[in-house]
Amino acid sequence: MSVPNTALEIHLASRPQGWPTELNFEVAEVAVPEPGDGEILVRNLVMSVDPYMRGRMNDTKSYVPPFQIGEPLDGGAVGEVVASNSPEFAVGDNVLHGKGWREYAIVGADHAVKVDSSVAPLSAYLGVLGMPGLTAYAGLLRVGEFKEGDVVFVSGAAGAVGAIVGQVAKLRGASKVIGSAGSAEKVRHLVDDLGFDAAFNYKDEGPVIKHLAELAPDGIDLYFDNVGGEHLEAAITLLRLRGRVVLCGAISQYNSTSATAGPNNLALAIGKRLTLRGMLANDHGDLREQFVKEVGNWIADDKLKYDETLVEGGVAKAPSAFLGMLRGENTGKMLVKLA
Repeated sequence: MSVPNTALEIHLASRPQGWPTELNFEVAEVAVPEPGDGEILVRNLVMSVDPYMRGRMNDTKSYVPPFQIGEPLDGGAVGEVVASNSPEFAVGDNVLHGKGWREYAIVGADHAVKVDSSVAPLSAYLGVLGMPGLTAYAGLLRVGEFKEGDVVFVSGAAGAVGAIVGQVAKLRGASKVIGSAGSAEKVRHLVDDLGFDAAFNYKDEGPVIKHLAELAPDGIDLYFDNVGGEHLEAAITLLRLRGRVVLCGAISQYNSTSATAGPNNLALAIGKRLTLRGMLANDHGDLREQFVKEVGNWIADDKLKYDETLVEGGVAKAPSAFLGMLRGENTGKMLVKLA
């Protein structure tokens, strides 16, 4: 196919104060460049929006640099190579890379990975077989030191990471898996479709601790935290001796305009000898081959299911998809179809 002279990309127009709005983003038309030595030009087909992107919109030091005002945002994307200046890639190859939020991307050959659409749809490499899937797999099995027979609680369980955590726990022999989600339909989905033993709607009347205690009267062994706040506090209360917490995300606090207090009951971690560990998928790249093989086999055998919420309409829809993801409007991975 011919490559256009110009294409669209999304820039950060201003830094959000609290909840982002459409005004924090700008659609820009830019020239499509030629790839330099060791580079490829990729026509993006599907891109990802993820909770961690909210933190990068703040001008604060973190494990990844903040987005810059007036510059394009980035994130996971899959696309087709349309021009190559690298012997490692040919025109027509499908690749996974980190330059989303734009229709065409220049990518260094060492920052792109070939993906096979005959194994799974390209979109799967942004979700169940991509960063969210590896986050769930490594977080549960390595960081959380999952043991057969554990009682596992997962917050944000209908999201891209949480849904995989719960299913992997069941497939690896958890005695009980409990999830929390933000609607009655998501609760039904967790239990009826994904095989969770129990789930609750955290928006229902009563505190999280009440709902969790009813479903885990004898306590829990492992908590996979995607939410933070009240969920983390409830889990600490109900964790048994030498329980473990995987600190993966704290989406309930990402849009706070004031400092957020830690759990009021953190002192319980002393007597219970709890382990609370933060995790990033990038630290566990050595597990990728094992992860893709095991999870890929489960998908092929219909033992593990995954969901995608696909927003159509091109790159201009990326900001609204991102905002919808922060509001919990997605089931499974939130994606944007670019072409």
